[in-house]
Amino acid sequence: MTKQTFGEPALGRRSFLRGAAFVAAAAPILTETHLALAAETKAPPSGMALHGQSPNVPPPGSVLINANENPLGPSKAALEAIARVAPLAGRYDLNGETDLLARTFAAQSGLKPENVTVYAGSSEPLHYSVLAFTSPSKSFVTADPSYEAGMYAAMTSRAKIVKVPLTADCAHDVKAMVAADPNAGVIYICNPNNPTGTLTTKQDIVWALENKPAGAILLVDEAYIHLTDAPDTLDLVAAGKDLIVLRTFSKIYGMAGIRCGFAVARPDLLAKLAPFGQNAMPVTASAAARASLEEPGLVATRKKIIGDTRRDTLGWLKANGFKVIGDPRTNCFMIDTGRDGRGVIAAMKAKGVYIGRTWPIWPNAVRVSVGTPEEMAKFKVAFKEVMAAKPMALGDHVQHAELSYYATL
Repeated sequence: MTKQTFGEPALGRRSFLRGAAFVAAAAPILTETHLALAAETKAPPSGMALHGQSPNVPPPGSVLINANENPLGPSKAALEAIARVAPLAGRYDLNGETDLLARTFAAQSGLKPENVTVYAGSSEPLHYSVLAFTSPSKSFVTADPSYEAGMYAAMTSRAKIVKVPLTADCAHDVKAMVAADPNAGVIYICNPNNPTGTLTTKQDIVWALENKPAGAILLVDEAYIHLTDAPDTLDLVAAGKDLIVLRTFSKIYGMAGIRCGFAVARPDLLAKLAPFGQNAMPVTASAAARASLEEPGLVATRKKIIGDTRRDTLGWLKANGFKVIGDPRTNCFMIDTGRDGRGVIAAMKAKGVYIGRTWPIWPNAVRVSVGTPEEMAKFKVAFKEVMAAKPMALGDHVQHAELSYYATL
């Protein structure tokens, strides 16, 4: 009896790990890059979109303001850290760079190291959080429009997807989201929101935590939080609440191509993500991220640069009679073009300016990322010309492909 009782949990655990690995492999982990490329190719987003295919590479001189990247790139300190550890990259993590990174972030944030798991970006923990806490009986609740990657993960877990429209001022309607499904597994709050760049108050997030269905977690995506003056939610993690906070170095730190991010939560919640896997971190990414965290004034300086450029562009749009949606506070915003947004995107691309995609709920609105002042100057010229011209017609085959893609959401 003792032997059998001992053996059964072990076999169950192995079966669970095999099952989790199969589920994790059943659908790709999507990033902003995949979604931006899918909008370019009019094909459903795919984790293979950057492998085995030949995407339409923008010609030299193109303005790329379509993927919410930071045109400033990694900081000088981050680049120096990469150069310093690159000779050690023949080993997985000889100097414990990833552990040092987690401890540095935890100390800066009033957390314990066990509250922090380091990933190659925030896309992996977003995907794994949805797989861990949703199922055919536990739904995924999200704002509409919001960042779409979590919905694709929910498809993998065969969870019901519940989309709740934003409020009139483009915040998450937390009361409607909490009431949307008593069997919710994950309530996803991207704050600031992608694509609108708008804020949901911390008071509303705390309310959602206190009133959510029992057993559900809040998944708070703070990819863009550094670009605002809004308070974050890391103190709620320190207080042991039912939430997972996602952070990335892709935005204000300019490391989208280097890949580093965090899942921040209670240890028992982080443990539920572990069966889905965690690859070894590149030592270059961990070192660059830690150097970025330790560089004095980096966040404030970049927030001002990006904020000044955003405010200048928004001011120009409004002065020229174009409708900006909501009150954007980050490195992206949406414009209601009053016409098919896909045609606007295609016309802008023809002028060498690549802007972001549309969302099904707002087919006339296009998302624009904030580039350098020089890039936004080119955007202004191209956008004014496009909006003054006759709308570009799209072929029926393109419309059909996009409708099929959107139907999956």
